[in-house]
Amino acid sequence: MSLSTSTPTSPGSPGSTGTSLPTVPDDLLSIGDLDGPTIRGILDLAIELKRDPAGHSTALAGRSVALIFEKPSLRTRASLEVGLHRLGAQSVVFDQRDSPLGERESVHDLGRNLERWFDAVAARVNRHAVITELADCCDVPVVNTLSDLHHPCQALADLLTLHERGIPLDQAHVAFIGDGNNVCHSLIEAVVATGGRITVIAPPRHGPSADVVSAGERLGAITGGRVEVTDDPEAVRGVDAIYTDAWVSMGETEDPDKLEELTRFRVDESLMNLAGPEAVFMHCLPAHRGEEVVDRVIDGPRSVVFDQAENRLHAQNAWFVARLA
Repeated sequence: MSLSTSTPTSPGSPGSTGTSLPTVPDDLLSIGDLDGPTIRGILDLAIELKRDPAGHSTALAGRSVALIFEKPSLRTRASLEVGLHRLGAQSVVFDQRDSPLGERESVHDLGRNLERWFDAVAARVNRHAVITELADCCDVPVVNTLSDLHHPCQALADLLTLHERGIPLDQAHVAFIGDGNNVCHSLIEAVVATGGRITVIAPPRHGPSADVVSAGERLGAITGGRVEVTDDPEAVRGVDAIYTDAWVSMGETEDPDKLEELTRFRVDESLMNLAGPEAVFMHCLPAHRGEEVVDRVIDGPRSVVFDQAENRLHAQNAWFVARLA
């Protein structure tokens, strides 16, 4: 089932099997850069690329993408390298874990160099300010593949996973429980933009950004979406999906008090049962088993975590094709 009502492209174009190419902004720094119809267009294209990868094997032939990593990566690096290769593009990895951006040379100079060799830059960074600076100075598209504030590629993969499970995005009710982090921020933006409802369940000291929540409320007045914040785990009743993430993000110092506060937000079988028999379990990974989620849930029949991981590739590929083809 198509998620948008766009018109098919002409024969020979990357979307010529029935899916048109959505018009996307120059950069993807947060889901807030995209409106609902654009998100649905990207997801339609992701579905097509996943269904027929061979039919798009030259979609980005001759293109090259720089991949920058300030943080360790499994899903992001693998999905980007393999995905771009499937589209006929070349990727080059820059490991910045021992030399954060802006230290050896300025972010400005880095961006001005990369734009001479590459058609796009994808960066996994420590601080969101770095990705915005890179986009400001770099005259090619820049994709945020993770920052401390946003994780837009993950949110696109999450929506694709919900759709594949037969959950209409404009009717979806997702509960995000635990630490209101970057993944939570992007999920708020994505769910509300597509007309769904998201309930964030977190202790008051560790809730999502008030600015992100306020922006979600304003957007919801337009899209019909809703965002709610509570500290009551029983708010998972009747949701379509329970989503959690690690309580301590990469680069953060472990805080025993924070972990203690979050203990009652652990996703276990009783919490899943409270949501209802049809609710799925979601996690962006890596998981700290026994901390934010128990084995019986993440390995159980309602877990879609590895579908989410796979869909990172397809969602990212759709954005690159829409922007570069």
